[in-house]
Formats: sequence, structure tokens, C-alpha cells
Amino acid sequence: MQHRPQLFYTTDPAPCPYLPERLERKLITALGGQDADIIHDRLAQAGFRRSHSMAYTPACATCRACMSLRLPVAQFQPSRTQQRIWRRHPNLSVTLHPPLPTEEQFLLFQRYQNARHAEGEMVTMSWDDYAAMIAHTPVTTYVVEFRDDTAALICVSLIDALSDGLSAVYTFYEPEPHAHSWGTYSILWLIQHTRQIGLPQLYLGYYVPGSIKMAYKARFRPAEVFYNGHWELLPPE
Repeated sequence: MQHRPQLFYTTDPAPCPYLPERLERKLITALGGQDADIIHDRLAQAGFRRSHSMAYTPACATCRACMSLRLPVAQFQPSRTQQRIWRRHPNLSVTLHPPLPTEEQFLLFQRYQNARHAEGEMVTMSWDDYAAMIAHTPVTTYVVEFRDDTAALICVSLIDALSDGLSAVYTFYEPEPHAHSWGTYSILWLIQHTRQIGLPQLYLGYYVPGSIKMAYKARFRPAEVFYNGHWELLPPE
């Protein structure tokens, strides 16, 4: 069997979404074909992330702030705050589905974007944009739905399956009230689920020291970051 070469491209500079007054560039490559899962798997273990049918990693000339972060789930130790959040929601039902978008998900997505990211680009996403984010995937992907005791949809996580774990692609949730901490709960559930299926890692995307948006990821310990070509333990804050 002949294998096509994997081609990589660099994007043009664009405003950094994480740190002010900086520009970002990305190294990207297309995912597709029968070996998409295998290629995605290797790239994820080298710090890449997936969006739609592309894998990407930061390639900024003068900045190395973005670091892919993962949690070795067997060693995870929840903080007292995380334990309280977990106990706060004993009646949630959680189900895994194929990557199929629904109107119910999209309405929740819109409420989340308008409340939490009103200045971001995703707030303008149409139904077609949202459907593509969920369904346009060449790899093994699931939608995790979290529902309360009234069966209302309160949180959604889009996740990819890897050989060594799960990768959380994007999560959105009911934005009010803040005290419910649905985002933290979803990560805690994914940690537990990754353990239950016997895999060692939960990939959480990029951690950016100095970015308020990404600060929550450092609250899950121990954590590893991909830096200078290898995974290393994230030092204490």
C-alpha cells in the first residue's frame, strides 16, 4: 500500500486569542483517509490539536507560551474545591453519542458564547458553522451530553478517541449560575471515564501561562505539558 506524504503548512500571522498585543501562527496539516486516526494519534502525542479535519500546533516565531497539556488520570488528585463540585451534582445523567449536531445543543452553544465569549469569533457562528464543528471529523469522535434531573441539557463536550486516552476538543455549558461549575465538572467526569476505559491520558488542549482563559487547566494536578519536544511535569504555580 502506498502512503501519501503528510504535508504541513504555516498560516499567516493573526492576532493571538490568548495574550494581548501578540500575533500567532499555526502549523497545520490535513487529516483524512483510512489512516486519519493513526496520524491524529501521533500528532496529538506530539502536542497537536484537532479542529474539523485539520491538526494544528502553534508556530509563533518569538513566543513559546502555548503548551499542550494532558492529565495522567491514574495520578490525578482532586482539590477540595473540585471534590465539592463533584459532590454538588449527584443526579446528572451523562451519555455518549456520535458526532451529530442537534438544535438543542446549538441553542445551548449560543447561550454559552453570548454569556462567556461575547467578544470572540465563535459568537457569530451559524447553525452550519456549529454543525461542521461537531460533524466534520475524520477521526473517532463523540459528543458527551450532560443532563440534569429534569432532562435539560446543561453541558456538552466534544471529544476525540486516542490510543492512549481521550482528547477534549471543545466544551460548552449553561452559563448561569457560575456556582454550578459545569466546565470543571465535565473535566472531572472525563477523568473518571478515561480511567474506567483503561486509558492513561486526558488531553485538555493548550495551556497558556498568563492567559486568564486558560488558567483553569493548571488547577488539575498532576499535569504534563509538551515543551521543547517532550512531555514534562507542569511545575507548581
